[in-house]
Amino acid sequence: MYKDEISKYITETYGAAAEHPFSDDNETTVFRHTDNKKWFAIMMKIPKNKLGIYSDEKIHVMNLKCEFVLASSLFSEEGIFPAYHMNKKHWISVCLDGSVDIERIKWLIAVSFDLTKTKKKAKRTP
Repeated sequence: MYKDEISKYITETYGAAAEHPFSDDNETTVFRHTDNKKWFAIMMKIPKNKLGIYSDEKIHVMNLKCEFVLASSLFSEEGIFPAYHMNKKHWISVCLDGSVDIERIKWLIAVSFDLTKTKKKAKRTP
């Protein structure tokens, strides 16, 4: 439902072009930082059963990086799960079926973007 809207939002807000890293898969879309090339968002279409939902129906999800404590608290919300195919302590899967408010998704994208950006090193004074 939100897939195209979110892709456009990420490109306009963060300057990250949608990439399709797998030649045999047009569904998977990756967004990465322009400087360090780290992924901060990945959209995929996966079977619901990969999220622990009893169904083989496929659903669009977005994986986003998240701090462990925040991620743990988000799992009680509808449409947010431990990340499919990523570190489940530091990544979440957000369903893009309308169960999570678009503003909430935008906030989670900002969190992921900040967690994956290049860290500026503090200058040491002698």
